[in-house]
Parts: sequence; C-alpha cells; structure tokens
Amino acid sequence: MKTILIGGGTGLVGERLSEMLESKGYKVLHLSRSKNLEARFPAYQWDLKNGFVDPEAIAKADAVINLAGAGIADKPWTTSRKKVIIDSRVDSTLLLKTAFELAGKKPAAFISAAAIGYYGNRGEENLTEDKAPGNDGFLSESCVLWEEAVKKVAETSIRTVWFRIGIVLSTKGGALEKIMLPVKFHVGGYFGNGKQWYSWIHLDDLCQMFIHALENPQMEGVYNAVSPHPERNKEFTRLIGEALGKAALMVPGPEFA
Repeated sequence: MKTILIGGGTGLVGERLSEMLESKGYKVLHLSRSKNLEARFPAYQWDLKNGFVDPEAIAKADAVINLAGAGIADKPWTTSRKKVIIDSRVDSTLLLKTAFELAGKKPAAFISAAAIGYYGNRGEENLTEDKAPGNDGFLSESCVLWEEAVKKVAETSIRTVWFRIGIVLSTKGGALEKIMLPVKFHVGGYFGNGKQWYSWIHLDDLCQMFIHALENPQMEGVYNAVSPHPERNKEFTRLIGEALGKAALMVPGPEFA
C-alpha cells in the first residue's frame, strides 16, 4: 500500500482527493497545524511560520501532493492579505523541498496545485501550457511566484507535476455554490458584458488528474486542469439555471463595480 502525504488536505479539493485515493487503496496522510493521528486521515504537524514539518510524515510518504494556499476570494486584497496569499503557496512548497533534503529521502513524485490566474486577462487568446504568463496584476504575479517555487522542487530531480487549475465546480463549496444561490431565487448574475471566459473543471475530474499524475511516471511538468470547453460568464450562469430547472432573470453587475 502506497502512502500519499497531502498538504491542504482539508480543503474542497483535498477532502475529495483523499476520499478517492482511499477508495483506490492508498493510505492518505495530511499535514495540519496540529497533530491528530486518530483522524480518518492521520494528520502530522507542519508550521510554515517556524519552518517545521514533522519528519515522520516525510519518512512515510511515497509521494507528496501540495494543495495548500490561503483562499483567493475569502478576504479583500489588502497589502497584508496579498502577502498571505503568496506566502502560503510559496513557503509551503519551499518548506516541503527543505524537508525532503533534510530527510535524505525523495518522494517518487511531488504534485502541486497551481492556477490559470498565471495567464492573466488575455481576452480571446487560446492559452496552452507553453504560453508566457500574464503581466497585468496580482493574480498572475502570485501564480508566477508559486510556480517558481514548484520548479525549485523539480530541480532536485524529484518527478514534479503541477496543474494550472480553473474554476472548480462542486455543490459542496467553492465558486459554484455561490453562483447557484441567486439562481435558486430565479436571478442569474454575471459581470459587465458577460463575455469573460470561464475555464472550469469538475471536482472529481480534477482529482482524477492528480491520481493520474501519481500513477503515470511519464507525466512531468505543467498541465492546464480545465475542461475542453470553456463557457462565457453569462452563458455559464444561464446553463446553471437550466441545470437547476430554474428560469433566471439575467442581471449584470456593472463593469465599474
């Protein structure tokens, strides 16, 4: 039985991925602020501020997945919040790299979340993994710094895979839950002209991508974790209403707001 260690295992993606890995016969461990070996997925402590990872967790891990990162949309982007968003991603990645080096044991694979915010706002441009990053603001800036940290792990000759994740759809949380709420009351909200592209992926499909990367040693480098067919913001909201069986009045949020 292979053991998979997950940072950020209690988030939306982490919880579902843990369940799916367990159902396939893997042993799943989590990294957490506090140790709890009695949990369904035993938790070992890590502390980003003090640069600590329980060496026992690293010693037991056959592969490591890092999903850790403060929520992008949880709080206003103050200067201090921006620092938290970047540091939680960059520091957790570099901390794991250091932990591998101290343990003298490299996992067979290191698989990391990343985000399509890397590309910035590019309008109608078709964006593949080899496109340059955007240069138009905080999201692309933070994603570039995040990936630079992931690449430092790859430089240690650990097989490293990272996924630029789109909008993750799940009825258990995340963006879809918030979009569905007004639609349930027959109001569909969209932004400005509603023509923005929404590159989305279902939660289970995303988790299957992580599992596929674990199980296929030829996979390495960066992949876009999105469905083949993005939708524009307005149409995306309309389709949610259709799926819910709700005729929704489509109401735009003013562009200036």
